[in-house]
Amino acid sequence: MPTVHELLQQGWQRHQAGKLDEAIQVYRHVLAHSPKNADALVYLGIAFFDQRDFEQSVAVYREALAIRPQFPIAWNNLGNSLRMLGHIDDAEEALATALQQQPGYLSALKNRGTLWVWSGEIERGLKWYAEGLRVDPKNAELHRNLGVIHLLLGNYDVGWNEYRWRWAMPGTYRPKIATPVWQGENLAGKSILLYPEQGRGDAIQFIRVASVLKQAGATVYVQCAAEMMPLFSSVPGIDMLLPDGSVVPPIDYQASFLDVVDFWYQQTKQLAVANPLFSAGNGYLAASPTRTETWAQWMQQNVPNSDGSRTRRIGINWQGNPDHHADVYRSMSLESLKPLAKTAGISLVNLQFGYGAEQLDNCDFSESIVRLPQGIDPVGAAFTDTAAILQNLDGVVTTDTSIAHLAGALGVDVTVMLGKVPDWRWLNQGTKTPWYPSMKLVRQTEIGNWASVVDEVANSLAAP
Repeated sequence: MPTVHELLQQGWQRHQAGKLDEAIQVYRHVLAHSPKNADALVYLGIAFFDQRDFEQSVAVYREALAIRPQFPIAWNNLGNSLRMLGHIDDAEEALATALQQQPGYLSALKNRGTLWVWSGEIERGLKWYAEGLRVDPKNAELHRNLGVIHLLLGNYDVGWNEYRWRWAMPGTYRPKIATPVWQGENLAGKSILLYPEQGRGDAIQFIRVASVLKQAGATVYVQCAAEMMPLFSSVPGIDMLLPDGSVVPPIDYQASFLDVVDFWYQQTKQLAVANPLFSAGNGYLAASPTRTETWAQWMQQNVPNSDGSRTRRIGINWQGNPDHHADVYRSMSLESLKPLAKTAGISLVNLQFGYGAEQLDNCDFSESIVRLPQGIDPVGAAFTDTAAILQNLDGVVTTDTSIAHLAGALGVDVTVMLGKVPDWRWLNQGTKTPWYPSMKLVRQTEIGNWASVVDEVANSLAAP
């Protein structure tokens, strides 16, 4: 018969394999026979955290600490869960306790730094990251975090240098080929393979670098998810689009899209987008004319008119991928957008597909939101219908999601509602971004408070 320790290890193996429900079943089995087992409670708390059930994780961590107060791992994990719930002071107290009990505890130093960075006290967060680097000077995650912060602050020399540490972390993507990474060499007469390294928003924002390198004299191949290829076929300067996993032709260099932005900056000492080659102009993606016309007809038939004149069609999108590490800071509820539904002269068009779309059935103003028919974006052609729909809108209001990037890349008027500490590409101040000339940024002034942001957007939409 296995021991409690062996059972917990079995649960942890399933946990690490992504089988969270099975792991939780094992942890609960242990607790059913040993309800005062603090280790089992912490394992259970980690599983709840990984399921993004932060309330439950806090509850079981507190239960573990009631049994074993001297437990730095539990204090650290409690602080991190409280951070995700926005309980800043309680999180700080928990992380401080973890470090009192175990000075130099690297995970607690990282979490303490992240707590204050995401709370908007960036200098305070940098202090704890510096403490972490004293403990582990070559810690890739800490260096990567520093890179993100300095890019956010516009400190590009430091930022790009530190951000390159991301390649020493698990989960970063490069094709398994021996070709050297381009680092700014002359590309005249050379060939290069480009690829996105992060999500779809990253791919949409930085596909523009293909045109830049083509103008620099390169033969440009782009490898991406197969379903993104129809959208990217409109980008000028790409000699060949390849699906992920396909055989790559003989090439001289390879680079992720962000590598190109990084090393172009090293050459010009300008943020890459400040270079005319990176200008989005009126958009660098194009929707299918046929699909655009199809959706124009649909809009004429389905978007209501007011006082005999067409209302302005405003697309709304409020929820990003909940698995994103910062989603709790960048997404909001549909209910938060209620002031927009009260704004005269506009019709809201739903652009929320998948995550968060279930909220349409529960909000008390859902009848004022135009819903698109089922089957948007056919299999194997991501964003193709969405791009055509955006071309038929008068504006888009969204949080920081791939829809924001798609609208900007198409040159559509788009307002992006940002959390207090946004992703680095939006910088930490300003209402405009050089990445997308058609984009307006509206920023939180208080963490978690979306009301003032939405009110500002509503007032802007109500203006003549």
